[in-house]
Amino acid sequence: MAIPDPGIAPSGSAGPSGRPRVLSGVQPTGALHLGNWLGAIRNWVDLQDSHDTFFCVVDLHAITVPHEPARLAEDTLSTAALYLACGIDPQRSTVFVQSHVSAHSELCWLLNCVTPLNWLERMIQFKEKALKQGADVSAGLLDYPVLMAADILLYDADRVPVGEDQKQHLELARDIAQQRINARFAPRDGEGEPMPILKVPEPPILREGARVMSLTDGRSKMSKSDPNEGSRIALLDPPELISRKIKRAKTDPQMGLEFGNPERPEADNLLGLYALLAGRSREAATAECAAMGWGTFKPLLAEAAVAALAPLQQRYRELRRDPRYLSEVLQQGRERAGNVAEATLERVRQALGFLPPT
Repeated sequence: MAIPDPGIAPSGSAGPSGRPRVLSGVQPTGALHLGNWLGAIRNWVDLQDSHDTFFCVVDLHAITVPHEPARLAEDTLSTAALYLACGIDPQRSTVFVQSHVSAHSELCWLLNCVTPLNWLERMIQFKEKALKQGADVSAGLLDYPVLMAADILLYDADRVPVGEDQKQHLELARDIAQQRINARFAPRDGEGEPMPILKVPEPPILREGARVMSLTDGRSKMSKSDPNEGSRIALLDPPELISRKIKRAKTDPQMGLEFGNPERPEADNLLGLYALLAGRSREAATAECAAMGWGTFKPLLAEAAVAALAPLQQRYRELRRDPRYLSEVLQQGRERAGNVAEATLERVRQALGFLPPT
């Protein structure tokens, strides 16, 4: 099955029809879960109607921490298939694998050479993860934000939808583009005005998606890295496993569910999940469940989760049965992304003074 090419605007300009460009992606480590879908990917689907969208499986980021080489390729394919199963349309979006576009690695090196070390050492995520890894912490983990900056800046992204934990990294990308590349290396036009080399992405002003919390702790975000698999519902969990996880989800001794009570984080989280998965407004969900006990509510939530995920899981199975189609999607995505990325990389090479190949 051929994938029609929607057309990609030249690097340095907006996308087709002058639409702003968006870049986002997730790592292919761990199974994508409800938090990834409801908090991010569902919003990506909506953005396809108004933006020139690039969605990447960020496999280079996945090896900044210890990983299983035997699983990386399969997890990468699974993540790409889940993008499509969730509604990302390769006719309207560019879907690609980060490591398939070598410009990511090259621009990362060029940006490394102009980024002050102390900018990286102050990154909160590095400090937190380095504490956990101790002596095994890698230079790649320290450099993770520069690679993320390369990802963003290669595609002249106007907006980058990120979670709260990634906002500091986006600010770093803006600082590198403004202060370390454009301010120092931008050529001048005939009137002496600087001509920016890299587009500076806007601050993270996009509407945030749903914040889905852990099933075992209503005060902690649902996470792929949580060692307790019962803390999350993976998008590909079978119905019986979904029901079992919800049955074991942490609750409190009170009858009835409600939003907004800081003493009842689990009630807030599970009721919010029900509203999202069942397609109810928060007001309707509250009215329905205000006097409901947990024994009645949990099967209702499980039923809503199974029903919401069923079409997604069916589409995923169809995609995995057609590896040729998925390969075509990623190949065309690599070509589209590569064309845009190479043009940006060449601007940076020229600005830094490299000898062009002959």
